[in-house]
Amino acid sequence: MLSDSSPVVDVTKRIALIPGDGIGPEVIRVAEQVLTSVVRSRQLPLTWTAFDWGAEKYLRERVTLPADAIEMLRRDFDAILIGALGDPRIPSNQHALDILLGIRFGLDLYVNLRPVKLLDAKLCPLKSVTEKEVDFVVFRENTEGAYAGVGGNFKRGTPDEVAVQEDVNTRKGVERILVYAFEYAVSRGRRKMCMSDKSNAMPYGHGLWQRTFADVRKRFPQIEAQHLYADTLAMEIVRNPSQFEVIVTCNLFGDLLSDLAAGLLGGLGAAPSANLNPGYISMFEPVHGSAPGIAGKNVANPMAAILTTGMMLEYLGYRDEGARVEKVAADAVHASVMTPDFGGTFGTREVGEWICDRL
Repeated sequence: MLSDSSPVVDVTKRIALIPGDGIGPEVIRVAEQVLTSVVRSRQLPLTWTAFDWGAEKYLRERVTLPADAIEMLRRDFDAILIGALGDPRIPSNQHALDILLGIRFGLDLYVNLRPVKLLDAKLCPLKSVTEKEVDFVVFRENTEGAYAGVGGNFKRGTPDEVAVQEDVNTRKGVERILVYAFEYAVSRGRRKMCMSDKSNAMPYGHGLWQRTFADVRKRFPQIEAQHLYADTLAMEIVRNPSQFEVIVTCNLFGDLLSDLAAGLLGGLGAAPSANLNPGYISMFEPVHGSAPGIAGKNVANPMAAILTTGMMLEYLGYRDEGARVEKVAADAVHASVMTPDFGGTFGTREVGEWICDRL
């Protein structure tokens, strides 16, 4: 028992919810229900606050990411759960870029983690593939590369226009994502690592990846490390996904390869992700789009949002609860409690209710 002079330590974990646009609010609502079920059943010290950052706020107030948002998130929250962003009323998608990239760069979320774990063989488009054969993770460098925003246009809008987009790679940025991927492999008992680049066509930027990889792999002799060019890796993911355990690559290729890998799971409707600054506030998002054409129709697949919530729980220190969410999500698929995109007949809300009942 604490004495009167002992400081009181607040162990409550705080989550910022950003529902987003289109189907974002629908699937994040299910994720919030999942959180509520877990908190009630396990008595977890979790609280959350919703923020209305998105297309409606931008159209109404011309505000994308509030000026003090990054400092407020860093100071007051432990995690962010964000829905899809994008609205056809804003063709430039500027609000989505400002919010998503603003948070990613502002909080230095340099690790993008995309688990590729098949919930049920019936969802995989590859013939005769079992769940055990599709179980790897993709680590994407998240703050550099082709998405660093370095470049420009000359004679824009004319027939002579020139567009330059730079691919930015730093030793620090490359090394820290490689080290994190290796450490993850060791901590999870994974034995194989594949680093991917295009150093044969991009010898300067991706030559840095090659040299850094050669140095870092020496620190982890227990891991079987190999290299594949990104185009070869794309082919091998489809040809034989069982050969991979951990993949690490740059920002652009990580974006492409993780979406390709999501196809093995049945589509982006089952693709969770985490944007991490390990040990600090981090952001969790289902990576599908905002799909405005189906918004409000109760047909959006909430599975990615549910699995993302499980990842967030694990990151916040509740590994058993996160694993339980994943297990119940898999149970739903086994029982064909799925939305139409997965061949099911259930709605968004009904899938969420089924899962929450079992949690």
